[in-house]
Parts: sequence; structure tokens; C-alpha cells
Amino acid sequence: MTATVAISIRRARRDDVAAIVAMLADDHLGSARERLDDPLPDSYFKAFETVDRNPGLRLVVAETGEGRVVGCLQLCILPGLSSQGASRGLIEDVRVASDCRSRGIGEQLVQWALGEAKAKGCKLVELFTHNSRIDAQRFYKRLGFAPSHVGMTVRF
Repeated sequence: MTATVAISIRRARRDDVAAIVAMLADDHLGSARERLDDPLPDSYFKAFETVDRNPGLRLVVAETGEGRVVGCLQLCILPGLSSQGASRGLIEDVRVASDCRSRGIGEQLVQWALGEAKAKGCKLVELFTHNSRIDAQRFYKRLGFAPSHVGMTVRF
């Protein structure tokens, strides 16, 4: 790993949407799923507004000292009855700009999410990563995550 990049983690803003979508599109799965039209489809901005208004969701970005958005993550706090009514955290859409990977940014984002989930009373934190993302699986294991469930998907 090269030197860790100093970042700040802050709540995402509407003007971050293009940078977030670009990171979401920057791999073999995302490139088939996302649209990088100029301008971006309005659906991204509508989705951002929905996420931003929901108190159980937190979309954050990692920003360099120069103001560049180089990472993102969404934390969902999910209340439930299981485990004696415990809430759980769900980490989604962890991405780091391709030219900034292996510099500790993803780890800083995930550690922020773990701390936030614990502070919100979550008893566990889950995440899902596609079975083809072997490097991501190795990364999450290094941070203390363990395989525990079989994920399944239905797309509409």
C-alpha cells in the first residue's frame, strides 16, 4: 500500500452526484449499470434527494484537502425485531476513485461507517459485495468482516 491519503468525510451534496456516479460506473459491473450521460439523467438527482431526506440513510463522500471527491459510501441504519429489537447497519456503494485506490481511503470510509453505526446503537454491520469482486472481499476480511450469509438478488 502506498501512503495514506488525508481525507475528510462529509455528508454528500447534490453537486457531488456526478462524481459519485462516475465512481459507481468505474468497474465491470457498474459500467453496465450506470449512465454517464452529460447531463446525468434526472433519476440520479431524484434518488439523491430521497436518500438525503431519509434520516436512516447517510450518503457520505471522502474529500481531499483540495476539495476533490475521491470516495463514497452509503450507510443504512435498519431497525428490526431480530436480536431483541436491535438495529443493524448496512454499508453499501463503497467506492474509491480508481487513481486513488490502495491509499487507505476505503478503509477510512468503512471505519467511519462502523463508528457511526455503533454510535447509533447498531449491534452488527453487514455489507454485500459481488462474488466477482475478489479484491473487495479480501479488503473487507482485512477490516474484520466475515462471510456469513448467501446473498440473492431479483432485478426488475
